[in-house]
Amino acid sequence: MVSQPSRRTVRGALVATAAVVAAALPTTPANAQPSAADALAKYNELSEKASQLNQDHLKAQGDLEAKQRELDKAKGDLATAQKAEESLRGQVDVLTEATNSGARFSQLSALLVSDSQQDFLNRMSAINILAADNAEALKQLTDAVNAADNATKTANEATEASKKLLGEIEQKKADLAKQLDEARNQYNSLSAATKNSLKNAGDMSTILVPPGTAGKALEFALAQRGKPYVYGSNGPDTWDCSSLIQAAYRSANVSIGRTSYAQAAAGRPVSRAEVKAGDIIVYYSSQSHVAMAVDNVRAVHASTEGVPVRIADINSIGPISVIRRIEG
Repeated sequence: MVSQPSRRTVRGALVATAAVVAAALPTTPANAQPSAADALAKYNELSEKASQLNQDHLKAQGDLEAKQRELDKAKGDLATAQKAEESLRGQVDVLTEATNSGARFSQLSALLVSDSQQDFLNRMSAINILAADNAEALKQLTDAVNAADNATKTANEATEASKKLLGEIEQKKADLAKQLDEARNQYNSLSAATKNSLKNAGDMSTILVPPGTAGKALEFALAQRGKPYVYGSNGPDTWDCSSLIQAAYRSANVSIGRTSYAQAAAGRPVSRAEVKAGDIIVYYSSQSHVAMAVDNVRAVHASTEGVPVRIADINSIGPISVIRRIEG
């Protein structure tokens, strides 16, 4: 007969097993706070999303301005067409009245009432001129009416598009505000040491720039080091990433788009190995951030809220989407 284990033996075995399992489980408490690195990574992630929404908002504003310019032009075209139509209707009415009064003759009637061959030729010339004037006036009137119709259609379409864009802008503005709140709350959760590191303006030394357009643009961008980042700002005391790049090239008498999306299509593409001073480097698959190359290793950029304009390693800023060269 096989003896059964006592209750004390079973209890001891269970305690031993529990100890082994407990040793194998993670020892981090459930309420442990995230590390400084994790908190900073989260802040960077939220900031990148806010940057994308900022660029979306700026693009929508630019689209609206373009539609409003289109609407203004359509209204101007319509006024011009209506004025031409009014004037031409008067001319057509005069010609029609002349025709109804008997001014329009056939070749036969001209021949019958002519006193001489020269008189016949004179009458025929007058008839041809009157007919040509009438045909031309009618053609111009038709063109004017069509132009007025097209201008009206364009104006109506631009008006509807503007209304739609206004709604989109309000939504993007609300989305941006919500995302900014998340990013700012995350920033406030960072340690004092991390915040101080973010606030550091970095390399403020004098940097020689190359001659030419790219050098002038880079010189401007470098002069902005230490200035704060503000979403949607256009300078001169605060910047966002794309307004800094636009202003830098504007200082060199080159016009480029306001958003990072537009700047991602400016100039011509170059490879990472070809990067040189003044090149525009656009980051992330969303193309929501942009910087300017100082050389083949460093770039100057307006990063995000809480971080001033400063120099950073090109590859450390984020995943590169495209690199564009404005000059050369």
